[in-house]
Amino acid sequence: MERLGIFEKYLTLWVAICIILGILIGKFFPAFPEILNHLEYAHVSLPVAVLIWLMIYPMMVKVDFDSIKNAAKKPKGLVITWVTNWLIKPFTMYLFASFFLTILFARYIPPDLQKQYIAGAVFLGAAPCTAMVFVWSYLSKGDAGYTLVQVATNDLIILFAFVPIVSFLLGISGLAVPYYTLFLSVILFVGIPLTFGYLTRRWAIKRKGIEWLEKVLLKKMGKVTIIGLLLTLIILFSFQGEIIVSNPFHIMLIAIPLAIQTYFIFAIAYGWAYLWKLPHSIAAPAAMIGASNFFELAVAVAISVYGLASGAALATVVGVLEEVPIMLSLVGIANKTRHKFEKKRILFLCVENSCRSQMAEVIFNSIAKNAEAESAGIKPASKVDEKAIEVMKEIGIDISNKKPKLLSREKEYDIIVTMGCMNGCPITPKEKTIEWNIPDPKGKNIDEYRKVRDEIKKSIERLIEERI
Repeated sequence: MERLGIFEKYLTLWVAICIILGILIGKFFPAFPEILNHLEYAHVSLPVAVLIWLMIYPMMVKVDFDSIKNAAKKPKGLVITWVTNWLIKPFTMYLFASFFLTILFARYIPPDLQKQYIAGAVFLGAAPCTAMVFVWSYLSKGDAGYTLVQVATNDLIILFAFVPIVSFLLGISGLAVPYYTLFLSVILFVGIPLTFGYLTRRWAIKRKGIEWLEKVLLKKMGKVTIIGLLLTLIILFSFQGEIIVSNPFHIMLIAIPLAIQTYFIFAIAYGWAYLWKLPHSIAAPAAMIGASNFFELAVAVAISVYGLASGAALATVVGVLEEVPIMLSLVGIANKTRHKFEKKRILFLCVENSCRSQMAEVIFNSIAKNAEAESAGIKPASKVDEKAIEVMKEIGIDISNKKPKLLSREKEYDIIVTMGCMNGCPITPKEKTIEWNIPDPKGKNIDEYRKVRDEIKKSIERLIEERI
């Protein structure tokens, strides 16, 4: 098992320290955030942009551009992202915010502020994450290339869907969206790090090889992500230190529906991905995108519509403040439940992969729910045995389109079942190998094939009961 570094092992502690440090700096050294406030363009803080770039850059180096081409072949993860972000999230955010802020907490919040707090929540709900999701994907071992496609498609949808959704929910006409903020954020948080990540990856593979990239460079870069995250926390909380200290009660009230919404949306997307049997590397980022928010855009819109000192702006800031701790908890949930998404891999191995192992593969996959099987041979035949095809048709399984395959040494399996190739079988890890010694029916009559088929089925049922 890979050992965690000091940053990863005590990440929750470092986050707490940085949050407290940021609040103290904002309260007792207000000149620090004031200076940083001048380093802003189109409502985007350039110091924060640099730190977010540092967090995202290692993820972009991991992107295998061949995997991006294959994203269209795996549309389920994209469907979950799109539906959750645009047909569910904005509306549940509005419902949660309305229930808590205008009903449950009505006695504590003046009516005019209730509406503004709801507006801020809706701005967050209609803006799925662009930048930080790369960090959450990195920490939950997500598929870098697929995450990039998920984020890029959401950025395109924002251009067309943000204004009508917000206008519908809040009854605002003529909503002015600062598109400079939107475009600049995409360039800063996706375009630039992606370009440098691509160039770094090409250089590393060309000069040092893929193994050095994955085992040396990317491991070192992981520390950059954590350090960038902690420094970002200090800056974000220093910006709002005075607000947090002076108005803690309203901040707590606003934070409750926002937190519930975050966990709710994560549960919908993550649960949906599990039911659709998506790999964890796609499921986790799909859930993280909906759970987290494009806070640069939300804050900018709140300020442009309601003003810097408005309740809407405060609500978006609360979203910023609670996002990192909550998202880190969701990363923890995703990592602890990874095994729920991972199926055991079984290999059925024989000499020619033309009969017994082919039958075993398809019978196993027709029965097992939490595992999947492959088959291979050490000297593959040119085609699958005709009698094997015939006896499998008798039980409603067609293997006529199957082809014998050579054993690959690059793939790893949890269990390797040798079908009875005796001394012809290659050496396999003893702790993973099961020997069935089922006789080869090749050259015998059809009844012998049926006996072998039925024996394989019974053996598979025992295997599933005992080991799967």
